[in-house]
Amino acid sequence: MKISLGPPVTVEMDQWEAPTSLGPTEAKENASSPIFNSSCEKLEFYMVLTKAEETAIGSICFLAGPITLLENALVLGVIASTASLRQRPSYLFIASLALADVFASCFFTTSFLDFHLFRRCDGPTAYLFKLGGVTMAFTCSVGSLLLTALDRYLCIQQASSYKVLLTRRRAVLSLLILWSATIFISFLPLIGWRCPTQFEPRCSHLFPYVSRGYLACWTSFTLVLLALILCAYALILWKAHRHESSMTSLQGGAGTGHAHMRMDIRLARTFGLILLIMVGCWLPALSFMLADVSVLLTPAQQRAFAFCSTLCLVNSAVNPLLYALRCRELRVALLQLLQRLCEIRKCRKCREALTPGLPSTEENNCTAISEDETPSTRTTQPNSVPEMMNNPQPNIRK
Repeated sequence: MKISLGPPVTVEMDQWEAPTSLGPTEAKENASSPIFNSSCEKLEFYMVLTKAEETAIGSICFLAGPITLLENALVLGVIASTASLRQRPSYLFIASLALADVFASCFFTTSFLDFHLFRRCDGPTAYLFKLGGVTMAFTCSVGSLLLTALDRYLCIQQASSYKVLLTRRRAVLSLLILWSATIFISFLPLIGWRCPTQFEPRCSHLFPYVSRGYLACWTSFTLVLLALILCAYALILWKAHRHESSMTSLQGGAGTGHAHMRMDIRLARTFGLILLIMVGCWLPALSFMLADVSVLLTPAQQRAFAFCSTLCLVNSAVNPLLYALRCRELRVALLQLLQRLCEIRKCRKCREALTPGLPSTEENNCTAISEDETPSTRTTQPNSVPEMMNNPQPNIRK
């Protein structure tokens, strides 16, 4: 009896342990495993895109992903290579936003295409690790947007004491808190807060292995961050409008008042564009996540969510244009960086063309740049982001 029971137990254990050590090549060899096929069949419930939709959404990711990476990497490079920008809290927040969007372009594009287009069947640990990276990137992006909005609010509300309230040390501390809290929240499903039943029944129709409770908490947290951003910009507009109204009443001139009102309108248009893009990119995906917590989504709604989630990547591609490249000082620093790179390249060509030991006037021209040829970076602006509208911010006091 004992001899006859031995072989079946050994075979059964081998079949059970095989899927846990599957690599890229071993997955094909073990595709006939019943446990492997069962797991892939259950994950295919979430792979709802048709061939045409896969082509369209793949084109969006392949286009927006590299553009987002290059734009934000450029912003990071300019800020890191310019000492005057690195010392200012406003540009530290912009650098944090750019870093988060760099992570978003990498993590979202690879994991999204890997799952929906290449239909990779990952286990719970691998899938939740990839999802945690995407969640971390997008949450840090929204959190950095909030810090940028609060920085601009302090610049206007507390103009006289702005430099005392928001020092570089406090800015770095706030960024450390933001990134630490975001990393912890994003990887909670990987730590253990996951769907207890996995597939029978499914906790979520949008994300496998994710608990509805976690999905509801993260979605609510992101909505709170967006609401705080809206409130900060609304307070900025209200404060600016009060200032322009008081200036108009004091000066009393119709033409001057009209000019001040035009500046107020430009500020409103700039913030309106920022908020419209942010809400338009984030609200559709967050709405589907909230609906997934309370109702059962249809395959058509799952496909719609896949398209809406790519809007978050588009938002990361637009962020450098709205927050970084609109600042005059950063544009000047970018031009200086490009000029230095061009001069270095020109000098290398000059040195390679010169005969060793012979003097040349071209070499002197390559290594020396006059101040008149270099854009000046000196500015009378305070350490803030008053350039958010492409014009200097008025000194608004309480």
